[in-house]
Amino acid sequence: MDPSRIPAEFPAPSFRGAQERALADIRDAFAAGNRVVLVRAPTGSGKSLLARAIMGAAETAGEAAPSEATGAYYTTPQVSQIDDVEADDLLDDLAVIRGKSNYDCVLPGEHDTPVNRAPCARQQGFDCSIRHRCPYFSDRAIASGNRFAAMTLAYFMRTAGSEVFRKRDAVVIDEAHGLAEWAEMYATIDISPERVPVWDDVGVPDVAADAGPEEDAVDRTARFVEALRDVAIRAKDELVGRPELDREEVARRDRLQELIGELGWFLEDYRDPQSPTSWVVDQPGGEGSAMEIKPLDPARYLRHTVWDRGNRFALLSATILSKEAFCRGVGLDPADVALVDVEHTFPLANRPLYDVTQGSMTYEHRDETTPKIARLIVRLMAEHPDEKGLIHAHSYDIAERITERLGEFGVAARVRRHDRSNRDAELEAWKASPDPEVFVSVKMEEALDLKGDLCRWQVVCKAPYRNTNDSRVARRLADGQWAWYHRTALRTVIQACGRVVRAPDDRGATYLADDSLLDLFERAAADTPDWFRDQVDAMTTPSLPAFDPEAALAGVDASPSSGAGAGRRKSRRAGGSAGTPGGRSSRDGSGRGRDGDATGDGGDDPVRTRSEQDAERRENHPLSDVWGDG
Repeated sequence: MDPSRIPAEFPAPSFRGAQERALADIRDAFAAGNRVVLVRAPTGSGKSLLARAIMGAAETAGEAAPSEATGAYYTTPQVSQIDDVEADDLLDDLAVIRGKSNYDCVLPGEHDTPVNRAPCARQQGFDCSIRHRCPYFSDRAIASGNRFAAMTLAYFMRTAGSEVFRKRDAVVIDEAHGLAEWAEMYATIDISPERVPVWDDVGVPDVAADAGPEEDAVDRTARFVEALRDVAIRAKDELVGRPELDREEVARRDRLQELIGELGWFLEDYRDPQSPTSWVVDQPGGEGSAMEIKPLDPARYLRHTVWDRGNRFALLSATILSKEAFCRGVGLDPADVALVDVEHTFPLANRPLYDVTQGSMTYEHRDETTPKIARLIVRLMAEHPDEKGLIHAHSYDIAERITERLGEFGVAARVRRHDRSNRDAELEAWKASPDPEVFVSVKMEEALDLKGDLCRWQVVCKAPYRNTNDSRVARRLADGQWAWYHRTALRTVIQACGRVVRAPDDRGATYLADDSLLDLFERAAADTPDWFRDQVDAMTTPSLPAFDPEAALAGVDASPSSGAGAGRRKSRRAGGSAGTPGGRSSRDGSGRGRDGDATGDGGDDPVRTRSEQDAERRENHPLSDVWGDG
């Protein structure tokens, strides 16, 4: 790697913000001999352009000996980041490769078949006459031979040890702050009927209750895993021996192969007395039920899947909050790692935080606080009648509660939401809508570019602490890792705040609705970047309009229903009340409807969200039998 080339490899015609200074600092950090450079760059710094400049410093085939690694990888946990890279003309020299399931077979009669279920996967010795035209193998060949290859972190990790994607001179990981957590997720083994094709052929013990006198739950799990792996190997061998398989059998074979590898990895690591990885097992249902085998701090897993894949590494993120803690979590020696801080150049006035806290959103207080937050959202809709808003609900339970309340308040005609199955479709519909819709979302704090009028305001409904029922979280807290607990929550808040301000001339307001967020800022003060601390210190409490559903709908072609959902969508929450006590009209702030059955203009029912209205239009469209249900 030649660090001196980094500034000249910057792909844009000019620098903006602190990019030129950042590239100089990155160059100097690599030139000083550091193998890994952490680049802490605030949202909107143009991290993908910085990444491309770093990749340009990698050795080329003409400069290196035949045995030396050349070229560079770009990888990120977020699929949307890969989509952005592929669409960016400034990054058109990065060859993107995706997993087989993202490509369709081009053989006659197979055009609706993903490549991982195509005849080449179903039939032994299948000789594809048009493999050179296969979109997957074509993209793979291009990416493997290209100077720069781009892929998701999942694909990158799965190709560890591949003869196609070998070690390269430089590896850039974008959005790297969650690398340890992503590795833990990838290395988690799901033992369940859905994920174990031979589930009915094994007896699943209660690993905690059935452990021997010298065993714990992990020891008993290891004995069970040995038996399960043997059964899986026999089932896989039987399938592999057949001359031809159907699609379901291919899926079964492939999952068995994955499972055998996962179980083998666990057994190898469990038996290694030098392994730094600790394992925990969750099996809340006891005997015969599903279990999850989870690693803690899987540094060894990362060594094989990431750190052995390159000579030099650049890890980019806005929220690598503590260099030392990050290095511990991913198995790096801090002495070999440099940290480069990139200045935040967006005006503080363009990225305000507002204290609109309504109470605690911990589970025991949620029934009391959620209606208050829903009422707050109605007031914010009136404050921003012509601007799109994003609600970070944190969980599907909170999203449902908020959406129900907004329906009861009569403002659902401006609201869109998603579930687990239509997340991407509803997000794209919201972004494409010309109306000032309010999107109730779950887990959209990261990798979402809402520049300009795509979104001007957002609400953080809950401090995003990790679930303490997760055995890994519980284990860490039992070990006193409270700083980690607060740091991970702060990281998510900072990521969320960056969704709506994407450039120096962009603007977007973030409203904080949970009391626990203020407590979090105090507890995690030592790990807070200076530029975000400036936002926290400048936080104010705004003056908002009164609760008025009609004002909340002023920017859309609808009006609040008289009845606002009474009898249509009664709350299932404690007490069944649609608003504050007293049964007053929605006009006086309670959200309880008046008599009547008015609907919005154009016949839309304001009790139903935009998502529900769109679904009904698709169902009733004269071409619905051709289009399907969307």
